[in-house]
Amino acid sequence: MSAVKKSTSVSKTLVVGLGATGLSVARHLRRSGLDARFVDTRDQPPGMQDLDRIWPGAAVELGKVSLPGDVDRVVVSPGIADDHPLLRKARQAKLEVVSDIELFAREAQAPFVAITGSNGKSTVTTLLYHMCRADNRNVLAGGNLGEPALDLLARETPDLYVLELSSFQLQRTRSLPAAVAVLLNVAADHLDWHADEREYRRSKYRVYREAKAAVINRADPVAAEHARDIDKLISFGLDEPEARQYGIRREDGIDYLARGETLLLATSEVAMVGLHNRANALAALAAGELLQLDMSAMLQVLNEFPGLPHRMQFVARKGAVDFINDSKATNVAAAIASIQSVEGMLVLIAGGEGKGCDYAELAAALENKLRAAVLIGKDAEAIADALDTVMPVYFARDMQDAVSRAAAFAEADDTVLLAPACASFDQFENFAARGDAFRRAVEALAR
Repeated sequence: MSAVKKSTSVSKTLVVGLGATGLSVARHLRRSGLDARFVDTRDQPPGMQDLDRIWPGAAVELGKVSLPGDVDRVVVSPGIADDHPLLRKARQAKLEVVSDIELFAREAQAPFVAITGSNGKSTVTTLLYHMCRADNRNVLAGGNLGEPALDLLARETPDLYVLELSSFQLQRTRSLPAAVAVLLNVAADHLDWHADEREYRRSKYRVYREAKAAVINRADPVAAEHARDIDKLISFGLDEPEARQYGIRREDGIDYLARGETLLLATSEVAMVGLHNRANALAALAAGELLQLDMSAMLQVLNEFPGLPHRMQFVARKGAVDFINDSKATNVAAAIASIQSVEGMLVLIAGGEGKGCDYAELAAALENKLRAAVLIGKDAEAIADALDTVMPVYFARDMQDAVSRAAAFAEADDTVLLAPACASFDQFENFAARGDAFRRAVEALAR
């Protein structure tokens, strides 16, 4: 592969992790004419064959990795926790330790929107992307969702980039001059990766630090404090909005998305399901206004976009029971949002690999709504302990067993809701595989 430019500022980069992000870093460094080494703690990482094509003869160390003596920068994939011994050694050696997003921010030749939050960031990233396209903007989207950010730089420069960013990426990003920064919400998550909840929250609020404009959630006063020095600021929330802010207004018994006193769209006309998706829609509208998008184009997207797979996705109605797949609810806050979006009684399927979260709040959200809970996976017992005083709890061997049991417990007009409140990796490759397993099990049920 031919180099397009040569830089003398960095002699050699160590790339840690050969997943999608690490491979995108490899492509970027190769295009830039920079030298690199690669390490992965796995003995057989799935990206090796791709790396051979990207960088024939690359220096690679697998398994028990060490810090080479000839590197002066470390670019780390999101899955590698900050307390990894290799990263500790790199910091002790005064090496720069950064994310792929740091490299992106240094190289991007077009403005970008940075979107983060504990829940909803993929939906809002996708909404804003479609809103930009509906207003005839040349836009590219990626980051933590879909195409890695550095791969976007290999394409023709657009009018705008829209990036979904994780707390892992933000924590290792020094400079992030976003045209618009959006923080949707912050709830305890990824406490198995971050040192504590304080560190996790700090990484999320970091999105505002160099932003030129920002969207804040009115329910989070700390967000407003972190964004206080930003001149262009719009808030959103599920309450009634003040002038030039976004929220919900009720008129003649109908709820509307609203900007100040202006009614925009009846919530019943928003294609996405769920109360939390109303908040996502409002956040996208606020970001779109800061980008000067046409309001009618944005509202048309909200009227048509059904939501992303595995996020409050209607699967089927069988035996007068609705089956909803929210496999992406991988933490307690997301599961609570799912539960609150269901009208009537529900049978909950939950469980998986916990991330250090407290399930007590899950129990509180289920009061007077839960018909029964069917639990799977590694944290099933911990969830059962929290739900002990709420309603009957049952354990299932796998997803097929869980769906069969849930269908048996459900009564007419109930909802069987998959909202795991946990990661999927103890039983599935990812949340999508878990959601697909749920869908197949539902489809296999007798009508």
